[in-house]
Amino acid sequence: MNSVGEACTELKREYDQCFNRWFAEKFLKGDSAGDPCGKLFKRYQLCVQKAIKEKDIPIEGLEFMGPSKGKTENSS
Repeated sequence: MNSVGEACTELKREYDQCFNRWFAEKFLKGDSAGDPCGKLFKRYQLCVQKAIKEKDIPIEGLEFMGPSKGKTENSS
């Protein structure tokens, strides 16, 4: 699947490959130490955020980029 931004698609593929390799070769065998794909994920995340802004995609109320600071599950 392609990314929301064409410029981000290759970064997405790189991250997906890294994550799938780590998940299959390490995590499923009990080794959950380290974060070998964290830098790739951050680069991809920044690219997606930029693409969303450039395409003027409304994202109000969505928390897919991480939880809001100070917000609790029970807050109204």
